[in-house]
Amino acid sequence: MITSYNKLIYQSLQLSQYDVSNSLIDNTFNLKTRVYFCKLYVLRDTLKQYKRQPNTLEKIIIKVIVMENTSPTALQRVLNKVEVWGNKLPDPAALFILLLAFVWVLSWALSGIDFNVVDPRSGNALEINNQLSGAALTQFFSSMVTNFSHFHPVGVVLVAMLGIGVAEYSGFINAGLRALMAVTAKWLLTPMIILVGIVSHTAVDAGYVLVIPLGGVIFYAAGRHPLAGIAAAFAGVSGGFSANFVPSALDPMLQGISQAGAQLLDPSIELNPLNNYYFTAISSILITGLGWFITDKIVEPKLQANKLDGDLSDLPKMEPLEDKERKALRFSLISIMIGIGILAVTASFETSPWRGTDGTLTAFTAPLMKSIVPLIFLLFLIPGLVYGYIIGTIRTSKQFIEGMSKAMSGMGYYLVIMFFIAQFIYAFGQSNLGILLAVKGAEFLKAMALPGGVTIAGIIVLTGFINLFVGSASAKWALLAPIFLPMLMQLGISPDLAQAAYRIGDSSTNIITPLMPYFPLVVVFCQRYVTSAGIGTLTAMMLPFSITFLIVWTLFLLAYWTLGIPLGIQASYEYIMN
Repeated sequence: MITSYNKLIYQSLQLSQYDVSNSLIDNTFNLKTRVYFCKLYVLRDTLKQYKRQPNTLEKIIIKVIVMENTSPTALQRVLNKVEVWGNKLPDPAALFILLLAFVWVLSWALSGIDFNVVDPRSGNALEINNQLSGAALTQFFSSMVTNFSHFHPVGVVLVAMLGIGVAEYSGFINAGLRALMAVTAKWLLTPMIILVGIVSHTAVDAGYVLVIPLGGVIFYAAGRHPLAGIAAAFAGVSGGFSANFVPSALDPMLQGISQAGAQLLDPSIELNPLNNYYFTAISSILITGLGWFITDKIVEPKLQANKLDGDLSDLPKMEPLEDKERKALRFSLISIMIGIGILAVTASFETSPWRGTDGTLTAFTAPLMKSIVPLIFLLFLIPGLVYGYIIGTIRTSKQFIEGMSKAMSGMGYYLVIMFFIAQFIYAFGQSNLGILLAVKGAEFLKAMALPGGVTIAGIIVLTGFINLFVGSASAKWALLAPIFLPMLMQLGISPDLAQAAYRIGDSSTNIITPLMPYFPLVVVFCQRYVTSAGIGTLTAMMLPFSITFLIVWTLFLLAYWTLGIPLGIQASYEYIMN
């Protein structure tokens, strides 16, 4: 109950223009500073009137007033400038149109130059292909539709969102979050979201459409800034992309590319798909801890200036579950466990059709890994239907389809952006500009003849830089592995260590590049809460994560190497030339 005394205290905060001409206040101060002093005077006079020392409430109020007037730290000023400058950039869709035009012009300008570079993929001289030539433009326009329709992130997002839409429409996600909030301590929300984001890599890209928006919802429901939840989830899903307790399709995919690149120098070499598993498993603890600190101590305090002005009416409310809701949630969770059980049983047999040609479940070509997104679709669709039927929100086919339609209706802006991103990536790949950038960077690093630790750090930094332009992990490693691995093997550095270094550089800068295919999607998630959020807002949020991950994770790998802790199964740090 608020006492009359506390009412006066609250009222004092509303007097933001209280007697700003007070003679006790030096009028040479600016208005903001004079208002600040007035608030303190009102609070002081109120305390004197009641002859009391400040209690907990007054101490909090004083702290808030002081914080309001305190100048931002150097870091906050930098991040504020990043946000302002970033938000002045064109709309993401327009930005990719401009980048597409830039690639066309640059490829034209460089097409006639001999860079004396060998294409590692073919062994022939590398040529920059002029994308403004008649043949290139004809090919571009004839493939424009397939560029978009075959663009991997589009299918991943839309298929997953169909199932998620039904689960959200029925109220299943709402009830699940309320149940989760009831058993999770608020101080554990941040590490929990980051860790869930890291583990989501088992489903490859599904975490982008599943975990990141839920991070915002959970934080908002807990009374915290939702953008901080999105930042934490994004840090786990994308910044910690190469950290995981559970083996995923990423492991055999990178191993296959690494082995092919290493065999350019040593045709007999073979690498284990889990050659980085120990390192990535331990790294997940590091990323969780770093992300926790950055979210709570750096990012969330800065976000207090970003006021929520989006439509928040349909976000989950954290009221206690009713008996009918608990019953529906219980049966929904049972349906999930039955589904997972059926999948586990059918996948356990050595002759299971879920397995790849090599007999494993985690191979990139294994049907199970290829079916992750459809399985995510069913993982939300089935419990959503069960919950909706019991609770009464989905009883007809019309309601079932309406749930999917509502989810799709919010994806229009994302599809527009994806269309232009797909065209940009196609043109950039056809131009060979990315290959030129990678080759020249690697040659420069080799020419410096640095010690092994410094070379590995350089590989990480170079990978992180290239990642700002080439978002796909597989495509980028396919470009870099034939260059890096033979070069590093000649320096006595094993492909296993080089691959671990690549994973750090690739992960650390994912979260700050607008060229990453899912980056615009995260911007859309942010705009649900802060309508003015843009590229600058998201970049400013994620920059502390990116810089910290890049530096600390690099130092962690070097320390890991120094201590001789195994990188993974059948992995080594050194390569000895035969």
